[in-house]
Amino acid sequence: MFLSIIFAGMAMADDGFREYLRELMEPLGGVTFRKMFGGLSIYQDGMVFALEIEGSLYFKVDDETRGRFVAEDCPQFEYTTKDGRTAQMPYWRAPERLYDEPDEFLDWCRAAVGVARRSEATKAEEKARKVSRKRKTTADTD
Repeated sequence: MFLSIIFAGMAMADDGFREYLRELMEPLGGVTFRKMFGGLSIYQDGMVFALEIEGSLYFKVDDETRGRFVAEDCPQFEYTTKDGRTAQMPYWRAPERLYDEPDEFLDWCRAAVGVARRSEATKAEEKARKVSRKRKTTADTD
């Protein structure tokens, strides 16, 4: 409870919060952090599964996992583009209560890693189909 009181509602884009995230995620193994746009991208096996932006943790979400975020009333990550539009990314804020529940926190991390893996697999399949279509088109014109 104490840690969530410290972190709740505060802009915790400082090293203390980031170090706390590292400690919570350590049992996952192979987690790395890279700075990006004033925040952090959080990777496992070279795939981004979470972001830390302005002291908030966002997990990667897809159709399989979105319901749990909606049920907890967690907001989706949004930003304003240069032309003033609002853009959304497939990342949703982690429920604050997870900071007090390390085992469940890791379950949510694992679910986000699963989303990242499915996303990468889909990208690889799309790329393979595109290459296959290109080869077929080239073969048809020969």
